[in-house]
Amino acid sequence: MSMEKFLDRAEAGKLLANKLRAYTKRKNVWVVALPRGGVPVAYEIAQALSLPLDVLVVKKLGVPGYEEVAFGAIALGEIVFNREVIENFNLSKEVMDEIIFQKTKLLKENEKKYRGERAFPSLKNKTIILVDDGVATGATMKVAIHVLKKYDPEKIVVAVPISEIQTAEEIKQSVDEFICILSPALFSSVGEGYQHFPQTSDEEVRTLLRG
Repeated sequence: MSMEKFLDRAEAGKLLANKLRAYTKRKNVWVVALPRGGVPVAYEIAQALSLPLDVLVVKKLGVPGYEEVAFGAIALGEIVFNREVIENFNLSKEVMDEIIFQKTKLLKENEKKYRGERAFPSLKNKTIILVDDGVATGATMKVAIHVLKKYDPEKIVVAVPISEIQTAEEIKQSVDEFICILSPALFSSVGEGYQHFPQTSDEEVRTLLRG
């Protein structure tokens, strides 16, 4: 039996919006997307519910030579470390500082690219609907949640079209509400949940953020 699939990110966003109708036109609610792939999903939610949309740029800090293994991540000037990875790879402060410097520079470039001179909104006492096009290991999503909590929101809602089952359970424990449409038993990548899954371009992100 083949797995159920979304046509594309736009369809996934519309289906998620149906599950988030209670937030329609609510004051102090923001839709925050993880770029790039989360933006087309979040755009449909923001449009359907008449809510403001913004992005949270997160950069993973990869271990040299094993870039897919993250020793931490950065977002909004905050750094989150994975102490276990740092110890396992015996990473020096000098090596980590250089990677943090380079990734911070890249993060600032991306933020300017997507947001221009517009500052990130104040999230204190607000409800945040945090959106991505799916979660596999959930590393980026977990960092985003950790960072957003520092901004003292009233509530964090994570909304994703598809998630690995164990990751879904972990994320569910760390937020106020977790909404996910598909959690297939056999899961190897987010793209498996879509019929059409092209890479989202920077230009598409900018266009959707302009509304």
